[in-house]
Amino acid sequence: MKTMGMTILLKSIIITFSTINIANAFVQPKNQQTSLKSSSTTLNLSNGWKEQLSKTLATSALITGALFTFNDPSLLPNNMYFQSEIVASAKEMASGSGSRVNKDPDSLLRYGLPINSKDVRKLQKEIETIEQDLRSKRLTPAADGVKQVRKVIEGKDADKIAAVCNDPKACKAILDGMGTELDPLNEYIQAAKDAFTGSEQERKALDKANLIQGKLAKSLTVLEEGMVPKGYKVKVPEAYKDLPQLQGGRAKVEMIITKGNPDEKFLIDGKGYKEAKLVMIVDGYTAPVTSGNFVDLVERGWYTKMNIQRSDGFVVQTGEPAGGSTGGPIGYVPEAGTPVWEKGPKGERTIPLEIFVKDDKAPTYEITIEEDLRGGQATVLPFSSYGALGWARGEYEPNSGSTQFFWLLFDSDLTPGGKNVLDGNYPCFGYVVEGADFLPDIKEGDLIVSAKVVEGLEFMKKKILKE
Repeated sequence: MKTMGMTILLKSIIITFSTINIANAFVQPKNQQTSLKSSSTTLNLSNGWKEQLSKTLATSALITGALFTFNDPSLLPNNMYFQSEIVASAKEMASGSGSRVNKDPDSLLRYGLPINSKDVRKLQKEIETIEQDLRSKRLTPAADGVKQVRKVIEGKDADKIAAVCNDPKACKAILDGMGTELDPLNEYIQAAKDAFTGSEQERKALDKANLIQGKLAKSLTVLEEGMVPKGYKVKVPEAYKDLPQLQGGRAKVEMIITKGNPDEKFLIDGKGYKEAKLVMIVDGYTAPVTSGNFVDLVERGWYTKMNIQRSDGFVVQTGEPAGGSTGGPIGYVPEAGTPVWEKGPKGERTIPLEIFVKDDKAPTYEITIEEDLRGGQATVLPFSSYGALGWARGEYEPNSGSTQFFWLLFDSDLTPGGKNVLDGNYPCFGYVVEGADFLPDIKEGDLIVSAKVVEGLEFMKKKILKE
């Protein structure tokens, strides 16, 4: 595995000490009694290198106007964890570039599909932009967007899109169905434009326009899923054959959570709810090992009747088992000749760090994006949506993940586009697509009363036998 070592002092490095320490403190497993083998390399600096690094940082601070300087080498711990951002080699910043960050989980999942069609991406951009325009009452641009969608659906681009599908006739039928929604969508947009701002007539017209736009978006998702090549699977190293994998598709998981105190309710916009229902899509296309591990644990009932163990405004986290182990099923007996992946100190299953960088053909394993000298490059699924699913691990142990996962309470002020300290350091393996509004009021001690896989079990490869 590659190491950071002296190469940390490359062309352009942005050190984010406090942010990194905060992020690691939040998403590492609560139980730190681990001593797992790991290919991770921490940065051990001699006093001479500390002095050189401190001079470099001080110079950089003067140039960039940073708030902190490190003129005293003794202030640098021996095992300081660095987040580097190598701007010269970055193709795209980690959570997106520019001023706007894509926070829409459905959109991010569409962009995460392994398809190659500029025409369908053009259609996707127009449909999603209509949603943004309706939300901000930019009605003239929304009407222009409808025209652009019509141009794609009724023009030659539609034939190009259908030709890429596994079933061209089925995709053409989807496109035709989307076309029938455009006239009423345009009518409701026009009705909203004609109504007085803030009136009941405007609200009703916008509600109906949003409903139709939602139908278009769902049809778009089905269309794009039909474009994934048949038999598509991510190449996973032989060393992980004993681990469950979600290959060639996605799974839908539903969790029902209640308050730890049965007399309390979840409060959302002033309304009380007895239970919170979260619907999550976990992605086997970009994180087959991480997603497979999660689906397998859900199927085992691992999270059922488990309490929420962390809720601090940055993440909501659970999965820590009782008994002091790092977690995971114990007692798996592999098939003859099958490599056995690492196990925790009590024999529990662990999984390797799994990161899929945009434009790569497969994930990288056991190494962070910075250790791979590609800091700042985009991951296929970024931590840029409220309720993004991430896998917890020890701060210095990339392969110490086992059963603990978290929902990120994304805030563009804390984790702005291009400066997300989680992308490339923790795997994002899916998103909450329904019920994310409950996350702010899910607290420590609240109870997961049920967790089940409702779609996608057919994509599971290598289900670990139950004890």
